[in-house]
Amino acid sequence: MSSTLKSLRALSDPTRLRIVALLETVELSVNELQEVTHMGQSRISTHLGLLQDAELVQSRREGKRTFYRINQNADSTAREFIGVAVRGAKEMPEHAADEVNLKRILARRNDQQQLYFNQIAGRFDRSYGPGRSWQAFGQMLLRVLPPLVVADLGAGEGLLSELLARRCKKVIAVDNSEKIVAFGAAKAKKNGLKNLEFRLGNLQAPPIDAHSVDLVVLSQALHHAEEPDKTITACHGILKPGGQIMILDLLKHTFEQARELYGDRWLGFPESDLQRWLEAAGFKNIEISVVAREEQPPNFATVLAAGEK
Repeated sequence: MSSTLKSLRALSDPTRLRIVALLETVELSVNELQEVTHMGQSRISTHLGLLQDAELVQSRREGKRTFYRINQNADSTAREFIGVAVRGAKEMPEHAADEVNLKRILARRNDQQQLYFNQIAGRFDRSYGPGRSWQAFGQMLLRVLPPLVVADLGAGEGLLSELLARRCKKVIAVDNSEKIVAFGAAKAKKNGLKNLEFRLGNLQAPPIDAHSVDLVVLSQALHHAEEPDKTITACHGILKPGGQIMILDLLKHTFEQARELYGDRWLGFPESDLQRWLEAAGFKNIEISVVAREEQPPNFATVLAAGEK
C-alpha cells in the first residue's frame, strides 16, 4: 500500500483526527491521551498503531512509559495530511473539551506535589499496616487546619460541616431543605458546636455576605445544582481575596438511574467543564484530578477541583 493510501486510511477515523491534533505541538503518553479523550487504553493504542504505521506519528520509550508525537521526519505529503487532519479535528464537537483537558494535564506535569501524592496514594493500599487508614489520616490532617471561615454549600445534614467546625473558626452550612436545615441546626446545638450555623438557601445564591469566607466547599453537591456554572460564580463572590474553592463531585458517567435513586440533576461532570467554569468565574491556580474510583458497578469516579480567588 502506498504511503498516500496509508495516510488516508489512518486519517479516516474521527478519533485519530483528535489524536493527531493533540500531538501537533506536544508529546503525550498513552495514559495522558486516555485522560484527555476518556477512551480506553486498548482503543488509544490501536489508533496510535495505525498512525505510526502510516508514519504520521513517532514514539519513544521513557522507563515504562511510551510517549507519542507528530513524526518530525514526515515528508511534505505527510505534513500536508497532518495539517488537514488538525483542521478537521478543530471542527469536531469534542475539540473544545480536548483543548481544555490538554491544558490541564500539561499544567499538572509541572506540579511535583501532585505527582508525589499520586505515588503515595499508589503505595498506600499495597500492604497492610495495623491502624493505617485514610480515615485516620483524615482526622490527623483536620487538626492542622488554620482558623478558617468555611462555607459548606449543599451541606445536607452537615456531616462534613460538623467535622470542619471542630477545627475551624466558623462554618456556615447551606442547604435548600427546611427539614434538613432544622435537623442539622438541632444536632449542632446538641453537640455544642456554637461555631456551626445552618442557613436555608440555594447554591446559585447562597445567603452569605460577599467577600466573607476563606474556603467554599461543594462536596457531592454541584450535581444537584440547577445551574452549576452560576453556582461556581456565586462561590467566587462570597470568597475573600486569596480564598479557595474545593469541589468534590462525580466524574461524568452514564448511570441514568442516579436521577431517580439519588435525585441527581446532573450525571457528574467532565473535567473540561469544571475547568471552564472555574476560569470563567475568575479563579486561578486551578487544579483538577480524579481522586477515587469505585471498583463495583457503576464504577463511579470522584473528581476534586480546586481554585484560588
